[in-house]
Formats: sequence, C-alpha cells, structure tokens
Amino acid sequence: QERLVESGGGSVQAGGSLRLSCTASEDTFRRACMAWFRQAPGKEREGVARIDVDGSTNYADSLRGRFTISKDNAKNTLYLQMNNLKAEDSATYYCARRYSLLRDRPCATASRSDFGYWGQGTQVTVSS
Repeated sequence: QERLVESGGGSVQAGGSLRLSCTASEDTFRRACMAWFRQAPGKEREGVARIDVDGSTNYADSLRGRFTISKDNAKNTLYLQMNNLKAEDSATYYCARRYSLLRDRPCATASRSDFGYWGQGTQVTVSS
C-alpha cells in the first residue's frame, strides 16, 4: 500500500515562503503523475500543481509564478516551493499520486478523481 507523508507546513506572514515535502514509501516518482492539492475550510479540494514522470509541470493559473513543484526521484520526495504567500493560500495541502492504470493520459489535465493515493495533509496558515 502506497504511503505518502507531507511535511513542511506551518504559519508564516504574508509575503513569506514555505517549502512543502512529500515522501513516498515506494519508488513512486519515477512511474507516476504526482500532484499537490489544497483544501481550505468550507471549500472544495483544488489542484495546485502537477508533475509528470518526465518532470513536466502544470499549475493552477492563479498560482503560476509563485509556486513551484519539483521532485527528487532518488529521495522519493516531492516538493512544493511557495513564495510570496497570501492569506488566501491558507489551507491544508495534500500530495497525491495518480492511479497507475491512467499512465497513458496527460498528467497536466488529470482531475482530482484520477488520484487514488493521498497523504494526510499539512497545514499552511498565512497571516496578513
């Protein structure tokens, strides 16, 4: 059973930065589309960024330029660098792995339901 564990969340003032990490229990990142999602209280979980096996990336339009997704295959670790944080970025952030059987579909347009493995989430709070 795949296990994903996020870390790096915390409290930061607006304009600050955080780097989230997600480690996997298996050799996941070489083989699967990975993503970061976030969910604020009372809102639906939304996609933040995706990264494919070949390292190609895709971002939510509103976050492009401030957030960067990356991975280290050797360390089985996924990252999300978040800069110039705003109060509206406050949420629980989750990393997720897409179902392997969907490997032939573009990672950039993968929907939330395509991801079958989730971490427990890490809280990010941005104060203005």
